[in-house]
Amino acid sequence: MALSLNDIVLLLQTRGEAQYGQEAVSQLQHALQCAHLAETAGERPEVVVAALLHDLGHLLAAEQAASAEPPPDQDDLHQFMALPFLRGVFPDSVLAPIRLHVDAKRYLCLIEAGYWTRLSPASKASLEQQGGIFTTAQGEAFARVPHSLSAVRLRRYDDLAKVPGQAVPDLGHYRTVMESVAL
Repeated sequence: MALSLNDIVLLLQTRGEAQYGQEAVSQLQHALQCAHLAETAGERPEVVVAALLHDLGHLLAAEQAASAEPPPDQDDLHQFMALPFLRGVFPDSVLAPIRLHVDAKRYLCLIEAGYWTRLSPASKASLEQQGGIFTTAQGEAFARVPHSLSAVRLRRYDDLAKVPGQAVPDLGHYRTVMESVAL
């Protein structure tokens, strides 16, 4: 069942106060920072919304699980978890970068010298759970997928959106952006 925009905002406001994995920011702070970075870079509104919602699957998984964290050695597949709830609400130009942002990390580790070393310790740990660095064949296949370039840019914002106390526009601002791209 698709979420309404009100449901999405409520989920971000309530579950978003939880800490973002092992990072020093909350889920909501991370989402807002990521969207702000995309917006400041001049991204299309669809990519800004994807940046805001890329980790919504973590919040939905926490809603469905008895505990807010998956077992430490298991990937929660958050990049897929939100898609059924967002399909019918947003176009594929929003959904695809969300779906692909984990693969974008695996791809960047393959193609960009030094990318892995710049990842946070939590991102390095989750990379292993998510399948590790792409092989050359996997990287070539990823690069051919529609919206893969948007996902790569989203991934870069994701990596930077972990600054405690960073001033960014509030969720009300991004609700307006969501409304502008909603189906």
